Amino acid sequence: MRGTIAQVRTYERSVQLLMVNQFTINLGFYMLMPYLASHLAGPLGLAGWTVGLILGVRNFSQQGMFLIGGTLADRLGYKPMIIAGLVLRVAGFATLGLVDSVPALLAASAATGLAGALFNPATRAYLAADAGERRVEAFALFNVFYQAGILLGPLVGMVLTGVDFRVTCLVAAGTFAVLSVVQVRVLPARRGNDARETQAGPREGVFAQWRRILANRPFLLFSLAMIGSYVLTFQVYLALPLEVRRLGGEGTFGTASVAVLFAVSGLSTILFQTRVTAWCEERMEPGRALTWGLLAMGVAFVPLLAATALPAADSGPVARLLAVGPPALSALLLAMGTMVAYPFEMDTIVRLCGDRLVATHYGLYNTVCGVGIALGNLLTGAALDAARSAGMSALPWLALLALGLGCSAALYGLHRTGRLAPPARPAPRAGALTG
Repeated sequence: MRGTIAQVRTYERSVQLLMVNQFTINLGFYMLMPYLASHLAGPLGLAGWTVGLILGVRNFSQQGMFLIGGTLADRLGYKPMIIAGLVLRVAGFATLGLVDSVPALLAASAATGLAGALFNPATRAYLAADAGERRVEAFALFNVFYQAGILLGPLVGMVLTGVDFRVTCLVAAGTFAVLSVVQVRVLPARRGNDARETQAGPREGVFAQWRRILANRPFLLFSLAMIGSYVLTFQVYLALPLEVRRLGGEGTFGTASVAVLFAVSGLSTILFQTRVTAWCEERMEPGRALTWGLLAMGVAFVPLLAATALPAADSGPVARLLAVGPPALSALLLAMGTMVAYPFEMDTIVRLCGDRLVATHYGLYNTVCGVGIALGNLLTGAALDAARSAGMSALPWLALLALGLGCSAALYGLHRTGRLAPPARPAPRAGALTG
């Protein structure tokens, strides 16, 4: 870990701050969100469909507004959008803890989602801009801080929620409030690398920019191919915990086993991300790294597939080993695949957009992948239900393996045909600033 901190210190102050920001954002978010459903259904006594609606509104407002958030970041600057998102999340989290009416809870949930849509594209575009040629390594470090927040947040939230869920909400809101003040005082103003070209002439309209992005066929193909990576990695929160609880039960053992999945995923990233990225950079092109990363994510479900061929154990150590062993190994392989792919994925987006309108591209990319996650999880849930009713326990794992193999093949094809290479940068417009 000391080596990671030393590596972080080699970057500009703004990059260091953005990494700490992401840790704190995830810390505050994950100390609250895992316990929100229980609060809504328990103390507030809301119906299940209402709980689902409130949680769904948050996800929809975030995924649906990523493109808007990215566009605003490119037009107004990265810093204002980061601050606006943080302030909005302060309001959203505080409201979730202080109100009990459904309209107010829906508004707070929507604000929480919109906040992420504002600061996420801006943060990634800012990091890409200030990291320069060291983008890949910077995003590897960024992922370490990202996972550390996910790992620590639920633990802090568990302690605070044991006192009162309102305390959790107010502490999370306070965390974002402090972070907002730090951004105002410390984070330098930053605009995209294409901003200077717009100062010498009329700015291109938003819809014209969107049309140009939608005409970027390599970027769109890459976005579609990468949907699979998000569907596969999300199974750490969906299919793997369900499988653990199916085999290990809903008691203490099942709960502890699910915690093992999250610990394996988060700790492996914190410990090995930078080493994996350095190893990949020395030995392969970005397209190959992405291909191998997706392949590893697909292969991650082979242990679960193999476990279905073993005779069922009713009880005892063997049953417990089968309940936690294959899912934990799958979680580790998913984390390894993500470690390989993620830094090159973030870098490839910048290269495919020619370092222009980076935040807008990140916003559209997040929206495409977010829609893909929703559809992928719907189909995964259907496959899990079908597997149980038909006695075909291998079905969901075969489907997820096939998804990983298919997306890996698609990325390999994009790489081999040169579609992951950066486009030729157009000549500056007459009168544009240069140098």
